Amino acid sequence: MNVLGPTLNWRKSSHSGGNGGECIEIAALSDRFLIRDSKNPDGPVLHLTPAAARALVGRVRGAVS
Repeated sequence: MNVLGPTLNWRKSSHSGGNGGECIEIAALSDRFLIRDSKNPDGPVLHLTPAAARALVGRVRGAVS
């Protein structure tokens, strides 16, 4: 069970409405960002430093453009 989930403010993208539930949720801590699968909130959580989170967002934006 994911013990972090209930105590964090998990946010889902506003673009996640009509895609069949294929979404991630993100929560921010003071020193890292957490990412999880919205369909499996008790599953694994990816922990990223702020620098790694910025790099990931940059790569995703570049791939979608």
